[in-house]
Amino acid sequence: MSDYESIASDATLRPEDRSANDTELHAGPHRRADRNAAERSSHADRNASRALGRAKPQPKTQNDPEQILRSFNTWAYKREQPSDPQLLLQFVAHAVAREEPVPMLFYWGKGLRCAVDEHDIKCMDFLDSLAHRVAAAYPPGAAMRLILTDTHARLNGHAEVCIRNYFSEVEAEARRRNYACSRLSALVEETQAKAEDYTLGDVIPADMLDKLCASALKWYFGGTSAEQGAIIYFHMNMIEKRAVEIAFPDAIFATFNSSKFRILFPRRLPIFYMYSLQRGVSVKPWFLPADAKPCDGQCSATKSGSPAKG
Repeated sequence: MSDYESIASDATLRPEDRSANDTELHAGPHRRADRNAAERSSHADRNASRALGRAKPQPKTQNDPEQILRSFNTWAYKREQPSDPQLLLQFVAHAVAREEPVPMLFYWGKGLRCAVDEHDIKCMDFLDSLAHRVAAAYPPGAAMRLILTDTHARLNGHAEVCIRNYFSEVEAEARRRNYACSRLSALVEETQAKAEDYTLGDVIPADMLDKLCASALKWYFGGTSAEQGAIIYFHMNMIEKRAVEIAFPDAIFATFNSSKFRILFPRRLPIFYMYSLQRGVSVKPWFLPADAKPCDGQCSATKSGSPAKG
């Protein structure tokens, strides 16, 4: 589920601070015979002092966390500012201290298609470009992991064979690019995570329920109403986000969603809000093309009892 949108952001430039201190050295009186030499020496000292005052900071090392963060925290990739820039920097610094790749997590869902197509490829190419930017600033690079949201696909009414076919192809393409993959259902089972925020029966914030219902009307094909599907989806996420941060406590969580959905993402991880296919586009690739038809044969998603349109 979640949102289906396309936005653009303007870059923000931050001027660098510079300061210069000019220090003058004064020479004492000298005999006439030594005056020229003394003046030359004093002039050289003053020039050296001015040069020190104008000296630029030494260039940062290749493993400087701030430089690494700047390599990908740009408007070429981010659709808005990260959830917590200082926490994001800390996570980068932790990876540097361990001399390990910067770990990044991405949810990868399923739409109507049962096979990978050019939209999935373009998205992974975009993720590759981000990873290459990190590697240029930090030799260990970035460790990319796709978390395949099979739990959401089942909730949305997709047949098991369809889920298996699509995610198997996603995994094959991911392996080709040296990405790791995890199934969200397996993470929940392995961690035995429990919801910390909203437990079953708690009232969902009205604005969030409205957003999820709007998405469910497009993508939910389960056996109940779109609203009930949205409620189930919300409470699933309260457990799943805890499972993710237990399994990957040192990773950056990247999402194609906006910060309006922050409550659905791991509480303790920094969230990087980014584009999906290119700058200005945040539509999730698995929901493309917009006119995609359900898979044929055994991979058809059946619409049973849902008032959803789309």
